[in-house]
Amino acid sequence: MTSRHRSEQSPLTIDSSRHQDAASACTLILGGVRSGKSRLAERLARESGLPVTYVATATASDEEMEARIAAHRQRRPADWILVEEPLALPAVLESRCRPGQCVLVECLTLWLANLLWSEEVGRLDRELAALDRLLPALPGQVLFVGNEVNMGVIPVNELARRYGDLAGSLHQRIAAQAQRVVLTVAGLPLVLKGPPLADPELM
Repeated sequence: MTSRHRSEQSPLTIDSSRHQDAASACTLILGGVRSGKSRLAERLARESGLPVTYVATATASDEEMEARIAAHRQRRPADWILVEEPLALPAVLESRCRPGQCVLVECLTLWLANLLWSEEVGRLDRELAALDRLLPALPGQVLFVGNEVNMGVIPVNELARRYGDLAGSLHQRIAAQAQRVVLTVAGLPLVLKGPPLADPELM
């Protein structure tokens, strides 16, 4: 059974006190386009043995994005809960992360891009601050997927440079809180932090 959820409200304050004693396991998976990061995240979610909520931040802005979204949809198990939310990610995490649950966020950098293009003044800063407040106390298992966009030349476009700066800072802050950080290249995962993967070559 798949459910859909959309929310446009931002959590300006988050009550994380009820999460502080909950066991948590946060994993950050980074990689370039077609690096295998999404397949690895989906594999880890399946292997968790927990009920899974898949948080999709993408929007079908063109035919190519529609095809990408369709491919991800076809790979997902039918019993995973789907939450589609392009902007209010912290609010979704607050409502969906629980002990004994697995939440997969696909992906951080699309969420960041959506916020950059948002016409709502201050929305970007509010959402990032809300995520920062929430990260240390997230219960259950959380898998964050993000595109590593800062391994090339410095863009000449000011907006692209700002995006790269924001993405790099966001990934660093999540990596500092995560129990495991993985970089995927050519379908191969490299564990940068935390315990090794059970089958590192099985994507």
